[in-house]
Amino acid sequence: MTFTETEELSFDIAALHAAYAAGLSPRAVMIEALRRIEASNDPAIFISLRPEPAILADVSALPPFDPDMYPLWGVPFAIKDNIDMDGLPTTAACPAYAYAPESDAFVVARLRAAGAIALGKTNLDQFATGLVGVRSPYGVPKNAVDASIVPGGSSSGSAVAVARGIVSFALGTDTAGSGRVPAALNNIVGLKPSLGALSATGVVPACRTLDTISIFALTVPDAWSAFRAACGHDPDDAYSRRLPAPPLAAPPARITIAVPDARSRQFFGDDAQAASFSAALDQLRSLDAQIVEIDFSPFHDVARMLYEGAWVAERMTVVEDLMRRDPAALHPVTAQIIGAADALSAADAFKGIYRLADLRRRAETLMAGADLLCVPSVPTFYTVADLAADPVGPNSRLGTYTNFVNLMDMCGIAVPVAARSDGRPGSVTLLARCGQDVLAAGWAQALQDASAPPMGATGTPLPRITLPRAAPLPDETAIALVGAHMAELPLNHQITSLGGRFLEATETAPEYRFFALAGGPPARPGLLRVAAQGASVALELWSVPTSRLGALLVQIPSPLGLGRVTLVDGRDVVGFLVEPAGLDQAEDITSHGGWRAYLATRLDRTAPVAPQQRVSSLDTSAADRPVG
Repeated sequence: MTFTETEELSFDIAALHAAYAAGLSPRAVMIEALRRIEASNDPAIFISLRPEPAILADVSALPPFDPDMYPLWGVPFAIKDNIDMDGLPTTAACPAYAYAPESDAFVVARLRAAGAIALGKTNLDQFATGLVGVRSPYGVPKNAVDASIVPGGSSSGSAVAVARGIVSFALGTDTAGSGRVPAALNNIVGLKPSLGALSATGVVPACRTLDTISIFALTVPDAWSAFRAACGHDPDDAYSRRLPAPPLAAPPARITIAVPDARSRQFFGDDAQAASFSAALDQLRSLDAQIVEIDFSPFHDVARMLYEGAWVAERMTVVEDLMRRDPAALHPVTAQIIGAADALSAADAFKGIYRLADLRRRAETLMAGADLLCVPSVPTFYTVADLAADPVGPNSRLGTYTNFVNLMDMCGIAVPVAARSDGRPGSVTLLARCGQDVLAAGWAQALQDASAPPMGATGTPLPRITLPRAAPLPDETAIALVGAHMAELPLNHQITSLGGRFLEATETAPEYRFFALAGGPPARPGLLRVAAQGASVALELWSVPTSRLGALLVQIPSPLGLGRVTLVDGRDVVGFLVEPAGLDQAEDITSHGGWRAYLATRLDRTAPVAPQQRVSSLDTSAADRPVG
């Protein structure tokens, strides 16, 4: 590959790995990345850079090219400067706070072990306090799409570095939206994982109970690859959780996505943004998503709480010693925001916690029956001049659709969609409940692929990627569900409580008869393999940790049990079967083709169930309520 070809090479992971497979040296890529930093003419993107010899030494230490074993092999990345990396200072954008870490942060170490090459530490709103990217003594990174617009924060430098094609991905952090707002403003992907999925060891906290490392990338698959490499339980982090990070797969069909209703949508007079959001919803409908509108008022109420009460005081725990000793060391706006903690009492903190619990319950009730939420990533755009005139108001408004997410223990991913009518980038965020990161990411990939915006500010067309069918992990077993254990039905909680996750909707081979068993509630079906006159029966394929199958088996009453079920494509999987002796007084319902279709005929003979009574497969808090 010639110098010119390297200069034009896209740094998305698929393009890089294809170039490496064709013989390109990762040394040439790192030299090109450093050239791109210089060519950006923006010294505010990075706070510190690693020396070129140190970067090239990491390249020399790479094992032989094997992207299966090392999924980030030769991939350049950047690190927000409130995350530790051995050899560079951590400043949190405050020179008086700077220290020299003795080791890499847990996540940084995992990424480097996967083959990624770190270039340096990026700029941020000081102490990760802000959504605008202009509160740093190290300057203001220029928005990669339009220099008049704020870059977004607090992870400003990381987002700009990705959008300019300097790195393949970058680490940010997210407490109020710092991993999503900069992504939206720079036309890139911003993945905010479930709290605890990524270790916070080696991270300067903003609000320790709400923080997560976030990931910026040009494409959803790239963000997901970095997330999977970084994800892992950390026994040294008290907030670390064992959460799934399966391979990214084609998203399931029959999904319901809740969105703010017309009355509770807030765009602050930005008609172009309102139209962009509506167009994105139309795109989701074209992908067979069902869109339902809900009153978003409780979510807005939760969002306003983040900079009130307990969580402002939590920010003070990080910087109190420095503020008392040297208040001038902080950016004036940062000091103003965090300093509000001095007027709060312990009683105020508990009142805030109680109010949050009430609002969360109201919001969760509105979400029941929805698998995802879709919201605008930002309600409108603000310029650098806007922030000079009003340092606080625009920042607060940028958090309209982000501030509530961490308080509600949700995961999310901001994804670029088609540009607005005025040419500014379009972006929406898909949100899911804790642990359902792959569901949000799968639909984000489908939406980005259908919208096909260019990648960041590079002008490079989005590569077309076909995701594989979802499959069990090595420590999981696929299980066919044909009745009350399926999503939205009364016994689904027995699957989700064991860590089960949806894979696909399919059907059996035409070798079965299907029955509605006597007894209940809940009503239950029985699947029986027959030698003749069989038919195909609709089912859902889920994966369950193999070690938990025994716990499921003891919950299954006679005459049901677990056996082998043959699918229409010939696969044999574990599934629910009925003993022939249990068919006494059972109704043969084979002609309906599946349990949902049979239930629909029962509902036709009774009062209809309101949409808000549907129980989502992700809503385990509602799983014991009878449905259908």
